[in-house]
Amino acid sequence: MVGLAGLSTDSVRLPAPSPESDRHATGSRRRRFRDAAMSAGMLAPAVVVYTVMTIVPVIVAVYLSLTDWNGFSSATFIGLENYARLFDDPDTTRAALVTLVVAFFGAVGMLGLGLVYALQLKERRWSNSFFRTLAYYPHVISALILGFLWSAILGTNGAINNTLRDLGIGPVGFLFDENLAVITLVGVIVWAGFGFNVVLFVAGLQTVPRELIEAAQIDGASQRQINRRIVIPMISPVVTVAMVLNLVGLIKVYDIVVSLTDGGPAGSTETIAYLILSRSFAGTDVGFATAQAVGLMVVSAALSVVVTALRNRQDRAASA
Repeated sequence: MVGLAGLSTDSVRLPAPSPESDRHATGSRRRRFRDAAMSAGMLAPAVVVYTVMTIVPVIVAVYLSLTDWNGFSSATFIGLENYARLFDDPDTTRAALVTLVVAFFGAVGMLGLGLVYALQLKERRWSNSFFRTLAYYPHVISALILGFLWSAILGTNGAINNTLRDLGIGPVGFLFDENLAVITLVGVIVWAGFGFNVVLFVAGLQTVPRELIEAAQIDGASQRQINRRIVIPMISPVVTVAMVLNLVGLIKVYDIVVSLTDGGPAGSTETIAYLILSRSFAGTDVGFATAQAVGLMVVSAALSVVVTALRNRQDRAASA
């Protein structure tokens, strides 16, 4: 028997790779390269479109926000002066406050009303389908049209105030009282947008296992307890998505403000988006308007990140 000490590296010879294995390795590399090239080719159009339509305009907007430009003459670089002006401009401060009020109460209202409505219509019946369609229908109509419609109903000479005059009651300032106009704006926004939340929640509710609900019913749980302990926690990702969409959409709200109140009375319903498009750009203060738009974009992104992070934190805490 040959001892281990008698073995050397020279006496151990590995088999030489065969031509067939070389061809197999070369073929595998070629397939990987071909797959990578095909994936890159399929992604390239989307990357180009996203770059041209999103990234480039954002870069240009950031640059213009650092300039003094009226939209016609040459732009003059002024650094961060426009952003410093944001905090000193009373119109921007007021519009930001109005935007936060509309975004918060509008998002919560659409979320809560949509969830309550969806819980009542989660069963698959023809009547439920009708009421889901009824709730979603305002979301299909243009927000401009909805604003003009409600302006004709709630305005000074609108249908409701004319009826109140006939009854001997003075007109209610739905659209011409500064405090009531904001409430009216939020109410119309909630009415117009909660149907989208209903569709999201109904889709999420139909994924909840029926066995869990039946087991809870056998154990004597009420419908309220089932909704609070089982149903709502299981659709929490859908709730997060709806909340983010509501907030981002309402921070940029413009069209329904134009048609319903036109920013009045006395600027009490001017949102940031309305201020940017109707006053800053219209007044040829393009550099400052672009700074306002960039600030709005940053706030929207930050809110999305914060809401998603809080939701993920709650999910981790619940699963721990």
